[in-house]
Amino acid sequence: MNVFFLSLLMASQQAADGASGGPSQFITSLLPFAAIIAIFYFLIIRPQSKKQKETKRMLDALKKGDRIVTIGGIRGVIQSVREGTVIVKVDDNVKIEFSRSAISTVESAAKEPEKIEENKEETPAKDAE
Repeated sequence: MNVFFLSLLMASQQAADGASGGPSQFITSLLPFAAIIAIFYFLIIRPQSKKQKETKRMLDALKKGDRIVTIGGIRGVIQSVREGTVIVKVDDNVKIEFSRSAISTVESAAKEPEKIEENKEETPAKDAE
């Protein structure tokens, strides 16, 4: 029984000696945790928040005539913009209404397809000759 109390007394004495390191030991034990938090912030949280801000800015700047690609891969030209949705012209007589959040990227203005259509009209004329 004396051996048990003696071992408890020695353990408490060692704990008291270890605690005498004070604040410096506490700070050094927190450094790895601070480093992990900093790594998570700079590698995960910060880039994700930047991307969210950029996407919100892109969606707020949508206007009629912009060429877009949806998250499903549908490409078209915006015909009208509403508060939460946009109407996209996919083909000559096909218009689809999408939620703004379904838009993945904005490609360019609608003037480019007119140039492409002009080139298509010229091509068959050259083949006929």
